[in-house]
Amino acid sequence: MAYKTLMFLHLYTVLPCVFIGAYLLIVKKGTKTHKLLGRIYMILMLFTATVTLFMPAAVGGRFLNHFGWIHLFSVLTFWTIPTAYIAIKKGNVNAHKRKMILLYFGAIIIAGAFTFTPGRYLHSVFFG
Repeated sequence: MAYKTLMFLHLYTVLPCVFIGAYLLIVKKGTKTHKLLGRIYMILMLFTATVTLFMPAAVGGRFLNHFGWIHLFSVLTFWTIPTAYIAIKKGNVNAHKRKMILLYFGAIIIAGAFTFTPGRYLHSVFFG
């Protein structure tokens, strides 16, 4: 698949997560809406992290001529989602909460900030 197609697929799946994740962090927890949106959020995050694995690093050094430091956020996602899900299923609300906050700020806020660095597509869109 072409890089541009992967990039837009990633953008289309991660953008809803920005808003769903923020909403989930501020609303009452444990409601049916929270659970439903939480599942949607987790599925979208897993899908978007999978897409990123097929996208070669565009900035900085590469490992195996493909993966860059930014791919560590995909690893974070693949670790955090299942462990957060297991935590809540076991009733460990604090662990679930910690992991979901880590995921949102790590994989969305911090990784998202990196997408605005020079040499990346969103940098060219917003800064020319």
